[in-house]
Amino acid sequence: MKRNWYRRMLLSYFPIFLFTVTILIFLSFIVVNDISHKETVKADRITTGYMEDRLTRSLKGIEMDVLEEVEKNDRYRDFLNIGLTGENRQVIFDVVDSMRTLTANDSLLDSIYVYRHEDKQVLTRSGLVKWEAFADKGFIERALANPTSYSWSAVRPYREFSTEQNKRVISIFKREPLPFGTDGLIVINVDMYAVEQMIRSMTNGDVSFVDVRDASGTLLFSTRSEEDIKDSRGKLLNRVPLELTGWTFESGIAAGQLFVWVSVISYVWVVIGLLTVVFAILYIIYITRKNYKPIRVMMNRIESIQLREDAFGLKMDELSMIDHTLESLIQQTADYEKQQRENLLVSRRQLFHDMLQGNGLERVADRLAKLGLLPAGEMPRQLAFVVVEIGHYRDFRSGFSVRDQHTLKFALTNVLQELAQADGMYGWAEWIAENRMGMILGLSGEHSSAKESIRIFADKGRSWVDEHLRLSLLFGVGHPVPGWERVGLSYKAAVDVLQHKMSLGKQAVIMSEDLPEEGGRKWYAYVQYGSGLVREFRLLTGEWRAHLDSLFGHLEKDRLKDEDIRMVLQTMMDMLESELADMSDELHGHFKGPEAGAKQLAADETATLDELKSLYSERLTEIYRAYVAHSETKNHRAMINELKAYIEEHFENPDLSLKHLSDRFHISGKYVSYLFKEEFNMKFVDFIVQLRMERAEKLLAETEESVQNIALQVGYANSITFGRVFKRIVGVTPGDYRRLKLKPGNARPAGDI
Repeated sequence: MKRNWYRRMLLSYFPIFLFTVTILIFLSFIVVNDISHKETVKADRITTGYMEDRLTRSLKGIEMDVLEEVEKNDRYRDFLNIGLTGENRQVIFDVVDSMRTLTANDSLLDSIYVYRHEDKQVLTRSGLVKWEAFADKGFIERALANPTSYSWSAVRPYREFSTEQNKRVISIFKREPLPFGTDGLIVINVDMYAVEQMIRSMTNGDVSFVDVRDASGTLLFSTRSEEDIKDSRGKLLNRVPLELTGWTFESGIAAGQLFVWVSVISYVWVVIGLLTVVFAILYIIYITRKNYKPIRVMMNRIESIQLREDAFGLKMDELSMIDHTLESLIQQTADYEKQQRENLLVSRRQLFHDMLQGNGLERVADRLAKLGLLPAGEMPRQLAFVVVEIGHYRDFRSGFSVRDQHTLKFALTNVLQELAQADGMYGWAEWIAENRMGMILGLSGEHSSAKESIRIFADKGRSWVDEHLRLSLLFGVGHPVPGWERVGLSYKAAVDVLQHKMSLGKQAVIMSEDLPEEGGRKWYAYVQYGSGLVREFRLLTGEWRAHLDSLFGHLEKDRLKDEDIRMVLQTMMDMLESELADMSDELHGHFKGPEAGAKQLAADETATLDELKSLYSERLTEIYRAYVAHSETKNHRAMINELKAYIEEHFENPDLSLKHLSDRFHISGKYVSYLFKEEFNMKFVDFIVQLRMERAEKLLAETEESVQNIALQVGYANSITFGRVFKRIVGVTPGDYRRLKLKPGNARPAGDI
């Protein structure tokens, strides 16, 4: 009886157990298959996004490196000047060397060349190429026809000469001088083969594939074989756009059969499960007919067990598994939230930079609302961009660790935003460079009151940061604009303000309205001041300091850009170098060599015009002392003999004077007077008068020339002056001298002097 009961109970419960286990097993396979598919898609999307991000950063990095070199290297601007290039071929060599260095530093960069519009000459790494011989002139013609395009071109063939084979490149051009010049173009070519190799290096061809298509859908590159592409092998999972070039990355699993087999296995288990369910149902119906009451009792117990499980959970081992699963889910949720926050920060920065560059402005309001950046309450009537620059940034970097630098920058961002909110303004700050923070201020007042509010805010922020963070800040404020779409204009004005920070450096807050008009500047005047300084330097008059003070006074008054100030001063030093550098090794060392390089580096790092003036004054004083010492050690005997011979030959010239000799022999007039006093024990004036009187005595005694003519012949403009000097030296007037028929006196001959 007991064995029969046991067997009947076992046969009654076994189908339920088999049914439950079977359902769990095939559901697990379905869930695992679905999760694996989703995770595969997610992992593939992350990998493809990394490829897109790396290629974007590489292309932007190439563009920024080249433009930074062009902006800093004055040789590129010099090349656009045909006259300067013809006089100094070194300009071409320096530009070619710069282009070769840039190309060598980046494996993706194929080539760079510069087109000069004035004479249609192209400068490549191979040298200067005439327009007719340049094989890529079609691209230049298209660029000239559409000068406002600043995006990367489609994949195109490129060759420098018609004899070369075509290369596949993508190109971008910029007008020169930067940013919107009309004197020429600089063209940057990126090697498509290198791009393809970079993509291939980030892809495992045995597992996944990547197809790159252009904006029209044409396939540019694929990691699959031609046979796989033709047969459409592989499962496409993701499409990621590359906005910089208009490409689309299509990625997926190359071994597509993997999913097929997993799906087949899943479907087999589903079929088995369904068959088992049908069998269990039929078996339960059969058992139920035979053992209705035991089955009823069993179902009641299952329902009660299910209720208890809902209330108290499963068995301990199952709880451990669920606890582990929950911990994993919590960790995944935390990672997802962290990633979301990071994505939000990235999106904020991207929107900030897009507004500065004028990209995607048609959707700026929607993007601001989506990111929660719109100010609560009343919308600002005006927006202004403020560039905040950390002063003496080199000391900041050397004085703090990298971690402390990030902490201080984070604190600086929050402090300025809170100060703006405290003043009733909307503030949004992001770092736009290593030493610069950009800030968008929203104001609700009128234009004039808005400018005053910004100035008060900037003064307050500068004082607070100086007191609590021990940092010196310089604020460049752009003009207020009426909408988010025009923030880029205010940003450009603010950046332009900081280009005048040396001449406006006495102000910690510089408004765009403080900038002078550039139309009235006369660049030749600055060159004239430098030329005058060099002339006085050469003549050893000591008046060069007055010229230096006058030059810096005009630089401060005209408020030139920092780069223009440095150009004027460098031009002056180049002029001085051409005059003095070859006189001695000591003087040459003041212009070339490590010490001169260190002084120039110190000048380049100065932040104010006063500091720059102090450095140049000190340097010029050292050069002047070296030049004076050199002049005092020259062979003065040869100099005085040359002066004496010249005076004896030209003493009848009425314009002969110390200034005339100074200009003629490039020495100071005071120095000429000193030489005569030292060598002949007489003044220069006495020496020339002695020669003129000896000549006059001879003419009066031996000729019948009138006194007026004799006065003109010996260097006097009229007979009155001549007669007065003649009587003072000889003792009688010229007329008495001739009437008394005196003969030339026994004065010491000029040759004995």
